[in-house]
Amino acid sequence: MVPLIYPLTLAAVMFGLGLYGALTQRNAIRILMCVEIMLNAANLNLVTFSRYVTPTEATGQVFALFVMTVAAAEVSLALAIILIIARRQKHVDLEKINMLRW
Repeated sequence: MVPLIYPLTLAAVMFGLGLYGALTQRNAIRILMCVEIMLNAANLNLVTFSRYVTPTEATGQVFALFVMTVAAAEVSLALAIILIIARRQKHVDLEKINMLRW
């Protein structure tokens, strides 16, 4: 059995890298990928704690499936918005986009 600290450390590193990338990147697609890394870190925590707290039940795995469903919806909506912006302005640099201001 793998000790609890290993997956939790991996999840913390993944979340830290995703947070750093989301805060420092200017490209919208890269920020979206970093948010996905953070959601995957949360899924890893859910599955890890489910395995160690209640190994016979699949509650963490079910919650992870819900998070993946929400993440898929978030990605599809965000990519649709990014594609519309890219078609109109020929770039996806978030600091240069001011379409929401009238």
